[in-house]
Amino acid sequence: QVQLVESGGGLVQPGGSLRLSCAASGSIFSISTMGWYRQGPGKRRELVAHSGESTIYTDSVKGRFTISRDNAKNMVYLQMNSLRPEDTAVYYCHAYVRVTGTPTFANYWGQGTQVTVSS
Repeated sequence: QVQLVESGGGLVQPGGSLRLSCAASGSIFSISTMGWYRQGPGKRRELVAHSGESTIYTDSVKGRFTISRDNAKNMVYLQMNSLRPEDTAVYYCHAYVRVTGTPTFANYWGQGTQVTVSS
């Protein structure tokens, strides 16, 4: 009913930048929160940033990453600057969506995009 498709991952050197994009499509009535999570090798999935009534960043990315949304296009972006090797992970787009014809919101996830920071 709802699909999230990420793009923009890749290999970058330490100190470099990448911009992730995520497009939500399908039977969308309303989107509450959109954001990004990541899962590094051998680690649990963690919140990176999300944008809803407020914008929240995990401490390790504050000042380096910026989340933004285009509500008209149901898109969310993550601008990542000053990338570090420890930012290496699969990045997942998340959206809290109310599907058309349903009364409640539900969580949806993208398939993930790999970000590798290495020299």
